[in-house]
Amino acid sequence: MVRVILDVKPRKNPFLPVEAECLVPKNFVDEREPRDLSVWVGNKERRLEEVVTLTREGTATSPEDVELVLRGDTSRFKRVGEYMEAGRITIEGDIGMHCGNLMKGGMIVIHGNADSWLAREMVGGTVRCNGDAHHYCASGYRGEKRGMRGGEVEVMGNAGDFTAEYLTGGSVTIHGNSGDLTGVEMAGGTLIVHGDCSRVCANMTGGTGYVYGMVHHMIPTFRFRETAIIGPEKVKMSVFEGDIANRGKGTLFIKVYKYPL
Repeated sequence: MVRVILDVKPRKNPFLPVEAECLVPKNFVDEREPRDLSVWVGNKERRLEEVVTLTREGTATSPEDVELVLRGDTSRFKRVGEYMEAGRITIEGDIGMHCGNLMKGGMIVIHGNADSWLAREMVGGTVRCNGDAHHYCASGYRGEKRGMRGGEVEVMGNAGDFTAEYLTGGSVTIHGNSGDLTGVEMAGGTLIVHGDCSRVCANMTGGTGYVYGMVHHMIPTFRFRETAIIGPEKVKMSVFEGDIANRGKGTLFIKVYKYPL
């Protein structure tokens, strides 16, 4: 097992984005390989070692044995964990946009907040954000018709608008509130929101959604089916069939809802 600690060096302009798609465990199995890795800081390419101080503890023979630990101001580091297949990434602070893009396996743990498009079009693995996630968490990119396809995303805080847009597979759990149009165009998978949200699962065609808080601006084209008692907590919830404006498939469980005025 190897633990690779990446301490971000002070930067003259900390607001410049850092394109860091090279930060995946497979690139750190061989202790010589990081010397050849580079990132883009703004419009300039830099060697990774110019941006971070690297400390290596232990040895590894495969990506499954590698843990990357990011320390310091990583709030502008983008695309960390992109196409990740195995291993673990631990981010001790905030992380920038597109963390876990198209991730296929392994685990990413974020102790701070995540910027937009966390776990975008994720295929497998686990992402856990202990803070808040910004807009488009677990969604597809602009113009895509499929969002997250597999794996697990868990946000312990709040999430922004368009969370789980085009959700096709896997599970997304938001422990706080979620924003407007959460689960819009949902086609599969499981969406759980423990707090409030707005216009949930509009144009839903499949999958299962649960909202344990208040749904504001409830979509009027969902068909009420029954009342059910859900889970070990025995929560009384209203059960709706998916948006009948688009084939009426999928199931939505809601504790409290309010139609628009």
